[in-house]
Amino acid sequence: MSLTSYVSSPTSTRLPSVIRSLPVLLLLGDIFGLFICVAIALWLRLGEPLNKFDPFVWGFVLLVLVELYLVDAYHPDRQIAGLRTPARILIGSIGISIFTSALIYLFGAWGNYTLAGRGILLPSLAIFTIWAIISRLYAGKWMRSQAQQTRWLILGAGTSAIKFVQNLLTLNPLGKLVVLAEVGQDTTQKDSHLNCVGNFNDLSNWSQGSWSGVVVASDIRFSEPQIQLLMEMRLRGIPVYRLPDFYESIWYKIPSSLLQDKWLAFSAGFNLMPGYFSMKLKRVADLILTSILLIFVSPVMLLAALAIKLDSPGPVFYSQFRSGLYGKPFKVYKFRSMYQDAEKRGAQWASQRDPRITKVGYWLRVMRIDELPQIWNVLCGEMTLIGPRPERPEFDVKLKEAIPYYEVRYLVKPGITGWAQVMYPYGASVEDAYEKLAYDLYYIKNYSLWLDMAIAFKTIRVVLLGKGR
Repeated sequence: MSLTSYVSSPTSTRLPSVIRSLPVLLLLGDIFGLFICVAIALWLRLGEPLNKFDPFVWGFVLLVLVELYLVDAYHPDRQIAGLRTPARILIGSIGISIFTSALIYLFGAWGNYTLAGRGILLPSLAIFTIWAIISRLYAGKWMRSQAQQTRWLILGAGTSAIKFVQNLLTLNPLGKLVVLAEVGQDTTQKDSHLNCVGNFNDLSNWSQGSWSGVVVASDIRFSEPQIQLLMEMRLRGIPVYRLPDFYESIWYKIPSSLLQDKWLAFSAGFNLMPGYFSMKLKRVADLILTSILLIFVSPVMLLAALAIKLDSPGPVFYSQFRSGLYGKPFKVYKFRSMYQDAEKRGAQWASQRDPRITKVGYWLRVMRIDELPQIWNVLCGEMTLIGPRPERPEFDVKLKEAIPYYEVRYLVKPGITGWAQVMYPYGASVEDAYEKLAYDLYYIKNYSLWLDMAIAFKTIRVVLLGKGR
């Protein structure tokens, strides 16, 4: 899977392939639009053609594209802090114009470089902002029209099917579902969302339809004719998924309740286990990147330490035991974000608006600055930059009993940030731990350099948009 599919992950349902490629199409349109807008501004101002090989132009284009990614402009259907995509693009353009102007003055390029003139970059950015907003409005409208055409055939009406259908309808309420129950299965007490229209004996009647995909939502023993029908559908270009494979391929997570030992034994992936070359390479990268990161964040850490001392009495740093590789406890270090006696009643889940959190601590958590002292844990080899977040041993006991395959997450080193942290909103309960484990399992199974890069980019966006957990 490409980096683009992770960094600009598409809408969360299996829409036609062109919709899943919409972020890429928008990216290509933005690159084309930026060059056109700069060329127009240059021609109107100076009457000169654009040199598309000019490194200054490419630097400007890259800067704007990073800004669009950070404001999540490649998901035209999303809202962030109540702001729709056009509003986020406008705010981002204002920020990038200020940043670009500051760089031009800082490096003295204003009077020495043609494209750095007042009448070139800022007008081209203004024109491009209109281009970007209009393209997102049309893209969002088109996505909604295409979502109405999605039709899914669901085979099975058990508990897992109910959960899956609820998720699917939440993420794509415009889609249409047809559910076939197993022969003899009682569906009278099932969830109303299932809307069973028949059983597997009717598969031949429904197999000739036009479907976005077929999802086998139960552990079913198909007859030979039914397998033949499913094969024919797949050869016609209709994807056929087992439930765990759907979650993995489309929603980038693997719910542990759907797993079986044989699936784990024979599935591809899991290349981050101890002894694999990828783990050794990851350790080398951790040491290099962490050393560089420490240089850049040292001023931020000093300011954070000063703010903590001025805000409330108590030490600057806070340490507690967490479960590491193979569940072995280790001491993790963080900037103190709670009042000094916050856990005098014992270990508790941290909530989003936890009254134990100080005023400075709230912002440290939002910007994830409280996690920076864990750089020391990475240098010591107890943690990695990117991996599942370590949990407290007190909570692990309860989670192991409640969540199947929970201990798989400790087959790799815990990380400062991870796939679950950038994909799942804040939560502190057994149910939230189950959802986060689904993302952790996906990361462990599908680890790659591209996925780590995607998590790094998403972490930057989470920090800048104040979506820390």
